[in-house]
Amino acid sequence: MTSTSLPLTPGPDAHSGASPDRVTFMGLSLRAEGAVLRPRAETELLGRQAQAILARRPGAQTVVDMCCGSGNLAVALAHGHPQALVYACDLTQECVNVAQANAVDHGLNGRVLVRRGDMFASLYGVGLEHRVDLVVCNPPYISSGRLERDRSHLLREEPREAFDGGPYGISILQRMARESIRFIKPGGWIAFEFGHGQELQAKLLIDRTRRFEPVTFAHDETGAPRVAMARRRGDG
Repeated sequence: MTSTSLPLTPGPDAHSGASPDRVTFMGLSLRAEGAVLRPRAETELLGRQAQAILARRPGAQTVVDMCCGSGNLAVALAHGHPQALVYACDLTQECVNVAQANAVDHGLNGRVLVRRGDMFASLYGVGLEHRVDLVVCNPPYISSGRLERDRSHLLREEPREAFDGGPYGISILQRMARESIRFIKPGGWIAFEFGHGQELQAKLLIDRTRRFEPVTFAHDETGAPRVAMARRRGDG
């Protein structure tokens, strides 16, 4: 099933008024220089849903921001929830550097721990197995073929790794659904953004693990589902 993602705006900040190397995300001024995805305003929907999940779970919490990019979600969640410890993970050194700088800028370098690695591999051996309250992710979800055709403009100023979701646009989503099970505690949550028209794939990927309660969706201002959320079952 092919991705039907609508165009994403390349280059400029989603919120007007920012400098070329900075963006405003969920009220926070963040760095976005170099080969790093510039956070989009649409991803604030995921941020708000993640904040709501954390608000329902008082006390200290452990969060994983997978495919963290500039660290926008990790920094926003740690900033809004003083008892949250957030692990921000990405594959590239450029993303790790920018995410770390953003954490330091906001005085969160003790609660936003940035790690480099291939998906959850960077968290093995840390002692997080079945201890994570929330995994949040804004993954690449555009198919490789579309990036060679009608979405090629996205690659003019931003890295391919930020957009390329494999042949069908769901390769990273597949891995996230499968690999997150090792880390999310019973009763914990997974929440992630996906492209326009990918809600069925998102639901099926979670359902097939048989480890989560039914998927719910958050919708954007046009009524389109853009964020999937599911709670880890307590029986395995």
